Amino acid sequence: MIYGYARVSTRGQMKDGNSLEVQEKLLTENGAIQIFMDSFTGTKSNRPQLELLLAKLTSGDTLIVTKLDRIARSLSQGSELINDLINKDIKVNILNIGIMDNTPSSRLIRNVFFSFAEFERDMIVERTQEGKEIAKQKEGFTEGRPKKYNNAQINHAVGLLEFNSYKEVEKLTGISKSTLIRAKNSISF
Repeated sequence: MIYGYARVSTRGQMKDGNSLEVQEKLLTENGAIQIFMDSFTGTKSNRPQLELLLAKLTSGDTLIVTKLDRIARSLSQGSELINDLINKDIKVNILNIGIMDNTPSSRLIRNVFFSFAEFERDMIVERTQEGKEIAKQKEGFTEGRPKKYNNAQINHAVGLLEFNSYKEVEKLTGISKSTLIRAKNSISF
């Protein structure tokens, strides 16, 4: 059986050339009969669809991915995964590289590509941290997502709870029950 695996890690990738749709099309064009898809970062080892796929693969099957970094982002994780598959007599076809097997040249190519993928990931993390440090220098910087509601809106909504249920206040203000509960619990009496 020929299986395909596609993954995106960000909303941006869903729109660019790495979208699940583009990957699915390429996998189908190259013979994949059943395709598994995840929307998780490659640094996470717990990817539900990949886990299902790996449990299905048996000797003689073929796994197709569009690019090496779609299946893993670290050298150790990717190398271990692909080596395990090859040792189980499962063919791994990485469309932008070729078919992976147990030859020395194939192992070298895998390791070089995984090293570049890991380097790229490390550079993204470094640039993100540098950007965050620069942003922290700016006046008014706050960590995390911007607040959807200001303090006056939250206080007004909490005040409405005196005569209304959470559901009613949520309907009146648009502020979720969980936000109202957190706000009410943070007010000390």
